[in-house]
Amino acid sequence: MPEIDALFESINVRDLLTGHDLTDPTTPLSAPDLRLLINRLESHSLRIKSKVQSYLISHHSEFSELFSTCQEAVSKTRLISDDVSDVLRLISDRPIDVEIRKVVDEITEKSKEVRLKRESLDLVSVIVCICEALQETKEALKGGRFRFVAERIRELKVVLRIGDEEEEDGEPVAYVLLRKEWSDCFDEIQEVLAKFMENAVRFELDSRRLRISYQLSVGETDGIGLSTVLEAMEVIGMLDYGLAKAADSIFKHVITPAVTHPSSFIAVEDSSKTSGEITEAILKLEKSSDHQIEDVNGDAIYSGILNVVKFICSSLCFGNVTWIHSFGRLTWPRISELIISKFLSKVVPEDASKLADFQKVIERTSQFEAALTELNFVSPDAERRLSTYAENVEVHFASRKKIEILAKARNMLLQCNFTIPQELAMRNARSNGVESLDVNSSKHIVRLLFSSEMCVVSEAASQLMHLVHKTLEDVCVSSARVASEFYHAARDSILLYEAVVPVKLEKQLDGINQAAVLLHNDCLYLFEEILGLAFEYRASFPSSVKEYAVFADIAPRFKLRAEEVLQRQVQLVISSLREAIDSADGFQDTHQSKQFESAKFSIEQVVFSLEKVHMIWEPVLRPKTYKQSMCVVLESVFRRITRDILLLDDMAADETFQLQRLIHLMLENLSSLLGSLKSADDTSRPLDDLIPSLRKTRKLAELLDMPLKSITSAWESGELFSCNFTRTEVQDFIKAIFTDSPLRKECLWRIDDIS
Repeated sequence: MPEIDALFESINVRDLLTGHDLTDPTTPLSAPDLRLLINRLESHSLRIKSKVQSYLISHHSEFSELFSTCQEAVSKTRLISDDVSDVLRLISDRPIDVEIRKVVDEITEKSKEVRLKRESLDLVSVIVCICEALQETKEALKGGRFRFVAERIRELKVVLRIGDEEEEDGEPVAYVLLRKEWSDCFDEIQEVLAKFMENAVRFELDSRRLRISYQLSVGETDGIGLSTVLEAMEVIGMLDYGLAKAADSIFKHVITPAVTHPSSFIAVEDSSKTSGEITEAILKLEKSSDHQIEDVNGDAIYSGILNVVKFICSSLCFGNVTWIHSFGRLTWPRISELIISKFLSKVVPEDASKLADFQKVIERTSQFEAALTELNFVSPDAERRLSTYAENVEVHFASRKKIEILAKARNMLLQCNFTIPQELAMRNARSNGVESLDVNSSKHIVRLLFSSEMCVVSEAASQLMHLVHKTLEDVCVSSARVASEFYHAARDSILLYEAVVPVKLEKQLDGINQAAVLLHNDCLYLFEEILGLAFEYRASFPSSVKEYAVFADIAPRFKLRAEEVLQRQVQLVISSLREAIDSADGFQDTHQSKQFESAKFSIEQVVFSLEKVHMIWEPVLRPKTYKQSMCVVLESVFRRITRDILLLDDMAADETFQLQRLIHLMLENLSSLLGSLKSADDTSRPLDDLIPSLRKTRKLAELLDMPLKSITSAWESGELFSCNFTRTEVQDFIKAIFTDSPLRKECLWRIDDIS
C-alpha cells in the first residue's frame, strides 16, 4: 500500500506548529498551540481513514481470495490432524512395530546361527583336511618319500601360519594343537634328514679319506639318494642346518690341514661304482713329496683349498648353486679367518722395504677369491676379506709395528724398579744438585726441555721417551697410513705410562720413599717432553697426519700428576711428624724426668724422620723443588712445636730451662739439614723468610730465660712482632712463666697499650 505509506510519511509535527522553535527544550507550548495541534491531527486522521477505506474497496476481490485461501489451509490442517490422531490411536491400540521388531530380531538371530554353523562346518572340514594331511605326511616319511613330505610340510606351514609373531585372539584351540603336531612332524623329518646327511658325509681319520655316499639308509629306510635328501632339506628350509655338521667336519679334517700344512698333503679324488652307477665319491689326503718347499706366495694353500672346494661343489652339492652357496656361507668365514691367521698375517713383511715383494701374495689371493666366486662358493656380493686384508698390508705392517711398540713400552714400564743406583744418589747428594752431573753419565739423568735443568728420572721414563722419539722419526718418513698407526703408537705409549706406573706403584705412593719422588720427576719430565713433540716433529709429518696430530692435550695430565704426587708426599711427611710430636703430650711437665725423656724422644723422632726425608728427597728432587718442599715440612714442624709450648698455661723455672734445652737440641740436630737448604739453589733469600716459624722458634728459646722487662721491651720494640708473635701469645706466655705481681700487671698493661 504505497499510498498509505506516503500519507503516513507526510505527517510532520514540526509543520503543524510553524512559528515555534521545537528544538529549544525551554520553550513551553501554550493552550492555543495545543488545540491547534489537536485539530490538525484529527484532520489528518480522517484523511487517513478515508484513504484506507477507499483502498480496501478497490482491492476487495484480492482480499476475498486471500481469506478463502487461509480458510482452506486451516480446513486441511484440521483433516491432517484428525488422520494423525487416528493413526496414533491405531498404533496405541495394536503395537505392530513391536511385533515387526521381534520378527526382525528372530530372523537376524537365525541367520547368525546358520552362518556360525556354516563357518564351524568349514572349520571342521579344514581341520579334518589338515589332520589327514599331517597323517599322510607321517606315513610318507616312514616310506622315505622325503620330497613329498617336504612339500607337504611347506604347504601346511602356510596354512597354519607357522612363524607368525602373534596369534589372533579367539583362535580355535585345535589350531594350537595342529601347530604342535606340525612342529613334531617337522622335528621328525629334520632329525631324519640330519641322520641321512651324517651318514652321507664321513671322514675316516685312519686312512685320511673324505667319503660321500650317494645311496643312503637309516634304520628300515634305505635306497634314498643324497640329492633327494638335499632337495627335501632345501624345500623345508633346513639346508644350512643339515649341512652344518658336514661343513664342520670337512673344515676341521680337510681344509684346516690344507692351510696349516699346505706342502705336506695333496687332495686326490676317487670314486666307487656299482652296476655302472657311482655310489660314492672319495677325496684322499696323500702325503706330498715336496713338503720341504716353503709356501711363500700361498700357491700350495690356495690350490689345495680350490681342489677341496671343487670336489664339494661337484660331488656333494651336485653343481646346485643354492646348495653351493649354503655350504659356502657355513665355511667361508672360517676359511678366510684361518688363512689370515695362519698365512697372510705371518707373511706380512717385517721391514717396510720388503712391502713390494708382498705384491705376489696380493695377486695370488685375488685370483683365489675370484676362482671361488666363479664356483659360486663365495657370493659376488660378499666382502673380499682376503684381498682386502692383503691389499691393506701397509696397515697390517703398521699395526704389527704398533703392537710391538706398545708391547715394548709396556714391558719396559713393568720391569723398571723405580730406583736409582746408590753411587748416583751419593754423588748427587755430594754435588748439592744435579746441575753438576753430566747428562750422558747415566740414563737416569735428563735435561728438562724448557728449563734446561738436569733432572733425575726413572729408567722407564727415559727409555720410554727414547722409544717415542724413534717412533715419531718413523712417522716423518712413512706413508700416510703407516704414519697414522705410528703416530697413535707414540701417543698410546705415553698414555701407557699413566695407565701402568701409578697402579704399579700404588703401595709405594702410600709411603715415603724414593719411588714416589721419582714418579714426580718422571711426570714433570714427560710433561715438558710432550709439549715439545709437536714443535720438533709436526712440520715433517705427512700432510694427512698433520690434520689431527696433537700432543698438548695429554701434557697437562702429567703436570697435574707430578704436583699431586709431590703434595701427597709432603702431606705424608707432615702427618708422620705430627704423630711424632703428639707423643710429647704438648711438652707439659718437662721439669719431671719421665716427661722430659718422652719429649726428648719425640724431638729425636722428628729429627730422625726429617733426616730420612732429607736422604730420600735431596738426591732425586730438583734443588728448587727439594728446598720448597722441605721448607713446607719444617714450617709445619716448628709452627706446631712453638704453638704447643706457647699453649702451656703454667711453667716452672726448671720447666722453662728444659724446654729451652729441647729447642736447642732440635735446632742443633737439624743444623746440617738447614745448611743443605741454604746451598740447595742459587737464591739468596734467607731461610727465616722461607720458614717463618724457624725465627719464632729461635726467639722462643731466648724468651724462656729472659726477664720480664726484657720481654716487654722486645714487644715494645717490635722485635717479637717481627718474629710472628701475637700480643695474646706474649701475654699468655708472661702469665705462664711469671707469678702475679704489680710488675707483671704493669708489663701486661704496657703490652696491651701498644697498638
